[in-house]
Amino acid sequence: MIVLIGCDGCANTSNNVWKPVVDPYNDPNAARITQDEHECAVLAKQAGDPEASSSNSAVAGGLTRVAGAAVSAVIGNPVAGAVIGAASGGVGAAASGSGAETDYRNALSNCMRQRGHKVIN
Repeated sequence: MIVLIGCDGCANTSNNVWKPVVDPYNDPNAARITQDEHECAVLAKQAGDPEASSSNSAVAGGLTRVAGAAVSAVIGNPVAGAVIGAASGGVGAAASGSGAETDYRNALSNCMRQRGHKVIN
């Protein structure tokens, strides 16, 4: 008996601890940088919600495992089909998590810029 454990949706998005670099020089709103970072992080978490990405990648991973089972039925090798399905599901989860982190970073940077700060990255 072979047991495969998948990790769909396990992609790490750094727990959204990334912060943009803000240049306070000549920033009329420099005193608000910390407060704005906090408020923008809350908003950005909604844009880069890792839970939504995890749900999407879990569905995709489940479908990939079904495809792996179909491959195993066709080629007559259940182990190969299961390995293909599990490996493909993991790749999908990692890519989805990466997208969530990018969405989070972009949303946080854009929010800070909209509030008048000079964001370097």
